[in-house]
Amino acid sequence: MSKSWLSVALLFALLLSGCGSAPKTPIDTVEQLDLARFMGDWYVIANIPTFIERGAHNAVESYELMPERTVATTFRFRDGAFDGPVKVYRPTGFVSDENSAIWGMQFIWPIKAEFLVLYIDQAYQRTIIGRSKRDYLWLMAREPVVSEADYKEMLDVAAAAGYDLSKIQRVPQRWPEKDL
Repeated sequence: MSKSWLSVALLFALLLSGCGSAPKTPIDTVEQLDLARFMGDWYVIANIPTFIERGAHNAVESYELMPERTVATTFRFRDGAFDGPVKVYRPTGFVSDENSAIWGMQFIWPIKAEFLVLYIDQAYQRTIIGRSKRDYLWLMAREPVVSEADYKEMLDVAAAAGYDLSKIQRVPQRWPEKDL
C-alpha cells in the first residue's frame, strides 16, 4: 500500500469517524433492508461529497454480501472529468443492526464511519445513504440517470431528514464506460 493512499485513507476515516457535534434530532433509517436485494451496483446521482469525491464523474458504489453480515464495497469513479484517472476505494461495510439499515464503513482499521440507509424505494432502484451529523449524503440509483420527478422525491426525503439541499451536488454520469 502506497504511503499517499494510506494518508488519504487515514484522513478520510478520521473525517468520517465522529468528530463534531451531534445533531439536534435523530435521523430515521429504513425499517427493514433486504441485504440480498440491496447488493450490486449503485450509480451516485448526487451527493454532499467527501473530500475524495469532489469532482467525481461516473461514480459507482458496488456491494457484495460476505460472511457474517459484512459487505465488500468497491467505490470507483473518474477524477475530475469523464476522461480523468480512475480512482478505486475498497472499504468494508459492517452491518450493525438487525434491520440491516445501519452499517459501519471501514476504510482503515479500526475506524468505522457511520453509514445509514435512509431511504429505499419498493423496487430497490433508488436509495439514499446518510449520516446522523447530516454532513455527507449519497443519492444513488441502479441506473446512471433518474427522472426529474424521482430526483425531486429523493431531495424531498433528504430535506425531511434535515439535510441542507444547497449542499447537494449532482454527480456527472455519462455511459457506457468501458474502463470502469
